[in-house]
Amino acid sequence: MLDILQMIRAKDPVEKEFHQAVKEVVETVKPVLERNPQYRNMAILERIVEPERVIMFRVPWMDDQGQIHVNRGFRIQMNSAIGPYKGGIRFHPSVNLSILKFLAFEQVFKNALTTLAMGGGKGGSDFDPKGKSENEVMRFCQSFMMELFRHVGPDTDVPAGDIGVGAREIGYLFGMYKKLANEFTGVLTGKSLGWGGSLIRPEATGYGCVYFAAEMLAAQNQTLQGKRCLVSGAGNVAQFTTEKLIDLGAKAVTLSDSSGYIYDAEGIDKNKLDFVKKLKNIRRGRIKEYLDKYPEAVYTEADSTLDYNPLWNHKADCAFPCATQNEINEKDARNLVRNSVKLVCEGANMPSTPEAIDIFLDHKTMYAPGKASNAGGVAVSGLEMAQNSMRLNWPREEVDSRLRIIMKSIHHTCLEAAAEYGMPGNYLVGANIAGFLKVVNSMLDQGLV
Repeated sequence: MLDILQMIRAKDPVEKEFHQAVKEVVETVKPVLERNPQYRNMAILERIVEPERVIMFRVPWMDDQGQIHVNRGFRIQMNSAIGPYKGGIRFHPSVNLSILKFLAFEQVFKNALTTLAMGGGKGGSDFDPKGKSENEVMRFCQSFMMELFRHVGPDTDVPAGDIGVGAREIGYLFGMYKKLANEFTGVLTGKSLGWGGSLIRPEATGYGCVYFAAEMLAAQNQTLQGKRCLVSGAGNVAQFTTEKLIDLGAKAVTLSDSSGYIYDAEGIDKNKLDFVKKLKNIRRGRIKEYLDKYPEAVYTEADSTLDYNPLWNHKADCAFPCATQNEINEKDARNLVRNSVKLVCEGANMPSTPEAIDIFLDHKTMYAPGKASNAGGVAVSGLEMAQNSMRLNWPREEVDSRLRIIMKSIHHTCLEAAAEYGMPGNYLVGANIAGFLKVVNSMLDQGLV
């Protein structure tokens, strides 16, 4: 297995995020490879770490002053063994091949866990929508889709939103796809309700994350009622994680953005959360403005000189990292353990470093990796695809019920796989093994392609 890691490091030496994602999976599926030597004979590891297709293109666009800009566009079509490629589009200055390959690789196993027929992919651009006008965002999205449209389709690749890509951007992308392809089809998910979107889709990742945490606690004869929770981020996932925590009787006390974080000891109730939604979704303001309305809270500005994030240094029962990759490092993990946090449930993709994960596992902290706990978003994207195919819209209760069933199923699958391979209660091992087995067995069924 070490030769696989050495191989990808030699081929792509600067792709550290991708290396990290591959290392985690390869190390945890070692018992599977030992039990199934035919996987090595069929070079399954070499095949699964290599994307089926990498698409990279320029995206020229014009700002409101008539100045022309050029960004890079990407689509990583990682694996289609169990269905069409499925995964988000991210618009953020940090976007590069390494980040998108890690996200696409994670997406393969996440989608496999959902029980739905979806392969894994990811895409995006280093374009930053922050500070851009509506017309500038529209022109960029149209230019982006002018290239992407030839590589996607309802039975080929069905992108969704991600960081920097919400319903607004999905609308602009879809409009250009419809014009170029001359068809109205379910090629994107995360659409507005009036033209093919699904109820619960905006809430799905956050709700699903909390449903998964509730299943973890139920396995220990506990509930979320009265639990004190740390939540990072203030975007879509963090907002709806907080909303569902409130619904289930827990108390979220933190939210954050790149400028810093707020700590509200009294808890973020529904009125406070509504304020945050308007602040972030409509006004596109900063989280420190929370104090203008609720001065009893404490705001701490982000400090890049610190080797830890003070958000994770508060007394709590549960932690929900919902911001970005590698936001919890070794020191943060030690702070969480020291502050009595017993459950860490990832709403973001790979928000914990390998060193942090080791600390959680060593201290018997219940730890749910994002490929399991944040699979609710792509699960409801899959349900949106199904509704689009049937030209139907299911009611909110039905979609939410299906989401809860899927998250319950993922939880059961993880525990079952972990137990079968001698690691009972280890959700990281269970998620990686269960997703890996489904994908590689499908690949082998389809021959050497």
